[in-house]
Amino acid sequence: MSSREWKLAGAPISWGVCEVPGWGPMLPPDRVLGEMAGLGLTATELGPDGYLPADPAALRELLDRHGLSLVAGFVPAVLHEDDRTAGLDDVRRQAEVLAGLGAEQMLFAPVVDLEWTLPSGLDQRGWDNLAAGLGEAGEIARAAGIGSCVHPHLGSLVETAGDIRELSALTEVEWCFDTAHLMIGGVDQVEFARENADRIRHVHLKDVDAAKAARMARRELTHLEAAAEEAFLPLGRGDAPVTEIIEALTAAGYDGWMVLEQDTSLDGPELPEGEGPVNDVRASLEFIRALDRAREEAA
Repeated sequence: MSSREWKLAGAPISWGVCEVPGWGPMLPPDRVLGEMAGLGLTATELGPDGYLPADPAALRELLDRHGLSLVAGFVPAVLHEDDRTAGLDDVRRQAEVLAGLGAEQMLFAPVVDLEWTLPSGLDQRGWDNLAAGLGEAGEIARAAGIGSCVHPHLGSLVETAGDIRELSALTEVEWCFDTAHLMIGGVDQVEFARENADRIRHVHLKDVDAAKAARMARRELTHLEAAAEEAFLPLGRGDAPVTEIIEALTAAGYDGWMVLEQDTSLDGPELPEGEGPVNDVRASLEFIRALDRAREEAA
């Protein structure tokens, strides 16, 4: 499959726009979406709750102005408690926004709370609640006309290879495949891509420095600290086996979106438009194009 057939999208987090409290300053939406479109991307994820307009008409006008469609939204959700009413109400609200703009997927990150308190592990009742809560959240998404999947993520309740096994034993979960966060969680990404090909519904292509990934896994470095130390890198400049992952997904027939992501935290003076984060995203696009050229030459 040529990259011309890969459905590539951008994500606001590559421009420092993140839902984690205290992450840092956020560039304005018009700049982020304008630079995204200027790279030739035609689609984006939603970004943090409240970053883009909640009103569907206003959001549609903003996306149309930049020639972008909306493909998915990352949704931190509290779904492991006995009373999940508040978490499910939040899922329902965000599902309506995403569905109204034609998005295909909700990406659930089950969290302890919306302040991203670090998890201390779930007991069996917590795992049972989470499996049930994800099922209920998935039903809400389906009722709105969109799909849903779980995004294993640093600092969430589904973070490590062990967490993935626990959840998989309770429910036939579908996945958002994030090349860096799975690496941080101690998952063999290529094996995961091959073994779960029929359950992968969305992909985040992201690279990461292996030594810093190990420090994050040991809680020696927070997600924010790691981003500030540039642990997350343009594709091909870190240690995630991105090429092998893409080959495994392609061989398995994956035809969903591949979102270029780089967890970036901005600090210091704002750089002029056309400088800063956009250059890293451009480098990731060039990596994909070089991979495409190599595949064509080998064909």
